[in-house]
Amino acid sequence: MANQEKLLEIRDLKQYFNEGKPNMVKAVDGLNFDIYRGETLGLVGESGCGKSTTGRTIIRLYDATDGEVLYEGENVHGRKSKKELLKFNRKMQMIFQDPYASLNPRMSVTDIIAEGIDIHGLAKNKQERLQRVYDLLETVGLNKEHANRYPHEFSGGQRQRIGIARALAVEPDFIIADEPISALDVSIQAQVVNLMKKLQKEKGLTYLFIAHDLSMVKYISDRIGVMYFGKLVELTTSEELYNNPIHPYTQSLLSAIPQPDPDTERKRKRISYDPNSHGYSKDDAVELREVKPGHFVLCSEREFELYKEKYTK
Repeated sequence: MANQEKLLEIRDLKQYFNEGKPNMVKAVDGLNFDIYRGETLGLVGESGCGKSTTGRTIIRLYDATDGEVLYEGENVHGRKSKKELLKFNRKMQMIFQDPYASLNPRMSVTDIIAEGIDIHGLAKNKQERLQRVYDLLETVGLNKEHANRYPHEFSGGQRQRIGIARALAVEPDFIIADEPISALDVSIQAQVVNLMKKLQKEKGLTYLFIAHDLSMVKYISDRIGVMYFGKLVELTTSEELYNNPIHPYTQSLLSAIPQPDPDTERKRKRISYDPNSHGYSKDDAVELREVKPGHFVLCSEREFELYKEKYTK
C-alpha cells in the first residue's frame, strides 16, 4: 500500500456525546487509519462499538469532538464556506443502513435521485435531468419505468438500489456504506454487494464498508479494521485478518462465525473476550502498533513484544 495514494486520513478522531456530563459516551475514541484510492476498507465490530458514528463523523453528519479527517490532504472538519462544503459533499456520499427510512416517502424516485443533480447544477435542462435519472436506474439494475413510482412501491433490495443510485448521482469518488445490507434478506444481500463491487470497478470508487457480518466484509474488503468500544483494535488485509487474527477480540469475533458443516460447527470452540485480560496499568502506552508488515494491533509495549515473538516466526 506504500506507493498508493491516500484518499482519506483519519488522525486521532474523537466523537463524544454529552461531553463533560456524567453520562458522557466516548463513541469514537482516538481513531487513526488511512483509506487508499480505489480500495474498500471494511469496518467491523459489534453493535454500539462506534463504527456507524465513525462514518457519520467522517462525512460531517456529526461535528468531530477532536482530531482530523483529511480528504485529499484537506481537513474536512475545518471551517468551510458554503461553496467549499458543496464541493466536498459532491466528492463524498453515503448509503444508509435502512432503505425504508432513508428515502422520502413523499418524493418520487426521479426526485429522490435527482436531488443531488439539482443541488450541484449537473443538468442543463429537464430533459437532461430525466435522462441522467434513467441512466442511473439502469446502472443499479432497475429500469426507467420505475422513475415515477414512490418508495413504498418497492422491496427492500430495490429501495437500497435507489439509495445507491442517489449516492452515485453526483459522481462521487468516495462512498461510505453504513451497514447497507443488514436490513435486507440474505438472498438480496449478495446482489447488492455484487452491484457495489461492479460499480467500484467501473467508476473507480473508494468505499468505507461498515458492517457486522464478517463473512460479507471479507468478500468485499481489501483491508479490514476491527472496532471495540470506540477504538480500532486490529487493522490489516482481509486475508491476513481471517487467517492470522492477533488481538483476542478479533479472535473472539471470528470464532463466532457459524460454519456450514454441522460436524465442524459442533466441534468448534468459541472464544470469549475479556477486556480485563490485558492487565493494563495506568503507565502502559496502549496504541496501534505494527506487529507484522501492514498488520496493526492495539497493544501495550509488553504485548507488542509477545505478539512479535509469537506471530512473526
